[in-house]
Amino acid sequence: MSTAPKTVQSKETSSLSEKGLKAGSVGLIGAVVIGVSCIAPAYTLTAALGPTVSEVGVHLPAIFLVGFIPMLLVALGYRELNNAMPDAGTSFTWATRAFGPWIGWMGGWGLIAATIIVLSNLAAVAVDFFYLMLAQIFSNPELGELSKILPLNIATTLVFIALACWISYRGMETTKGVQYVLVAFQLLVLGWFAVSAFVHVSNGTAFDATAISPDWFNPFAVDSFSSFAAGVSLSIFIYWGWDVTLTMNEETKNPEKTPGRAATITVLVIVIIYMTVALATLSFAGVGETGLGAGNPENQSSIFAVLAGPVMGPFAILMSLAILSSSAASLQSTFVSPARTMLAMGHYRAISPKFGKISPTYKSPSFATIAAAIAAAGFYVITRTVSENALWDTITALGMMICFYYGITALACVWFFRASAFSSARAFFFKFLAPLLGGVILLVMFVKTAMDSMDPEYGSGSSVGGVGLVFVLGMGVILLGVVVMLVMYRLRPEFFKGKVL
Repeated sequence: MSTAPKTVQSKETSSLSEKGLKAGSVGLIGAVVIGVSCIAPAYTLTAALGPTVSEVGVHLPAIFLVGFIPMLLVALGYRELNNAMPDAGTSFTWATRAFGPWIGWMGGWGLIAATIIVLSNLAAVAVDFFYLMLAQIFSNPELGELSKILPLNIATTLVFIALACWISYRGMETTKGVQYVLVAFQLLVLGWFAVSAFVHVSNGTAFDATAISPDWFNPFAVDSFSSFAAGVSLSIFIYWGWDVTLTMNEETKNPEKTPGRAATITVLVIVIIYMTVALATLSFAGVGETGLGAGNPENQSSIFAVLAGPVMGPFAILMSLAILSSSAASLQSTFVSPARTMLAMGHYRAISPKFGKISPTYKSPSFATIAAAIAAAGFYVITRTVSENALWDTITALGMMICFYYGITALACVWFFRASAFSSARAFFFKFLAPLLGGVILLVMFVKTAMDSMDPEYGSGSSVGGVGLVFVLGMGVILLGVVVMLVMYRLRPEFFKGKVL
């Protein structure tokens, strides 16, 4: 199928062209729902609350707010780029237009690598909670242990990835319909949990009732800069995923405005959810390191698995279902970003044109969606078989890749609009100051995380030649991108010579 449909006819975007996706299939609410789904608040909170509390204690709300700031600043820059260049390639396309094909290609690689890795992790989490749900439904704890049987674990994970791929392949209409149900359910359960926790505090039946204090919102009260940096790094990860709203820009109604508005609204909705649940958790459980305390190391892998029973009573199974639906929903919606980025890279001949193919029936990126599923499945099978530490340390290394491509894209906004950034107060803030601050913060966090992860004690404690496995994996994925890019330069020189984009 042809990958060169009509070109967008404006001076500023003269080299951009449509790719055959189904235009107008997603409105503002649908885009926000998919954005929230991709962030997966129920799954993210149960995994991130404990580790963040262990770093910053009761200042969890402050750190969540600090992590929110660069995300909002970068989202504003993304919005301006989308207004000027609504293209499914987002980071890849915009960085190419601003900095040239080499940096643009690596921006696209950063997004693809990060999302492919997290797809495998989301599938793994969905499988764990699937068997936990079966154990709770049938009151048989042994069913929950089935996920530890490696062949069964891998087989079930591949089924989850295949199902998510199938839904994504069927296009945004199917994706949107599934997400409305799954997102509404997880938000309902999180609200239920928060209200129940506050009721326990009010009734004096909380585990360690702790009064909310203004000091909780003061980031300067954190004990050390290292704890502060570690907490911010974790909080940046929990907001990641809102940019999926931009990768749908060629499929949204009013593509110049809707995706940017959806990104901003998504970030605001998420910070409200996070703050509410964080305050409820701290108020109910405190930050102690024993029992149900949020600082207890034994509770950190899944704080809701520990607190759901005491807080929600017989309805605790709903939390397991919410986390299952959250990870499953995010698994499916996360396919949107890498598939459309690879679609754009194939369309503009930065990689094989096969990736630019569109399903004639569903108007979705057919080849790219299947390729993303195969890559995620292959990554999971290899890392899970070789070493479970390698799998989880690669997830830890995600923070580096997120900061890498978000930072590049934010600075691309600053450079692309450099001629018009000082034309008005609005242009100065949205096209220059906000993305500049957001981009610099994230790139500083990239360098800081890279330096810290060189310590063998970082992450699982595994190392290669005395260097932390997290650093080796994170830098390894980025360097792999450089190698693939050089191969593509030999195969697709027209893109790298600026003849296409």
